[in-house]
Amino acid sequence: MPTVTRDGVTIDYAVDGNPGEPTVLLLEGLGYGRWMWRWLAEALADDYEVLRPDNRGTGDSDVPDGPYTVAEMAADAAAVLDDRGVEAAHVCGASMGGMIAQELALSDDRVASLTLLCTSPGGDDAAPTPPEVQEHIFSAPEDADARERIRYLMEPAVSDGFYDREPELVDRIVDWRLTGDATPTGREAQAAAVAAFDASDRIGDLSVPALVLHGTADRVLPVENAELLAERLPHAEVDLFDGGPHLFFVEERERVNDRVRAFLGGVA
Repeated sequence: MPTVTRDGVTIDYAVDGNPGEPTVLLLEGLGYGRWMWRWLAEALADDYEVLRPDNRGTGDSDVPDGPYTVAEMAADAAAVLDDRGVEAAHVCGASMGGMIAQELALSDDRVASLTLLCTSPGGDDAAPTPPEVQEHIFSAPEDADARERIRYLMEPAVSDGFYDREPELVDRIVDWRLTGDATPTGREAQAAAVAAFDASDRIGDLSVPALVLHGTADRVLPVENAELLAERLPHAEVDLFDGGPHLFFVEERERVNDRVRAFLGGVA
């Protein structure tokens, strides 16, 4: 995989699709590796060059001391665009990745559109992660083995029946997370970035088209955050997925992929 180094931190990224086509940059959530975009990357591969960096602290990228900031991770993403010689990119981010996407759009005029999944603009008006969910996603039982720990930490991000509906997929996700997710140190440093993020008073300046997607049953970042984004982004379309959890783009991947493709086709 190609890499780029910025301020002494090396960022590893994957390149999928067709390098001769418009570029889509995919930014993942807190602690998650780029595996989470495998379905969307495949859906976009025929018509786009798709870049999937591992955020600092994650996967094959470096794990510098924290805490991190969202602005630092946006600068890392910009360095990936620099490394590829990208002049314009459609940027899609989920959860923390959506925060990075907002920050990148505010600081880099190469962002041609924003697709924001299950994310928030931050600030005092944002709906926070409920305390009981926060505790669950950061503290597994002490006697859990590595696989049990991942399944436990992921529970609030999926619907109640997901583990039973798609057991083989869940096993594969656990495998991917064991090898591709953030280290504990990286996850903690990323969490600090999320806690400090606030673009709420700045995103009104963005003129790029935006698509906001969110599950109505998101327990990690409540759906009220999608409504807040819609209010403050000047050119936002909003599509809510009824009953969708935080990882709705995994559970309802075909519908999400179709929606993103349709949006990008309209703005390219």
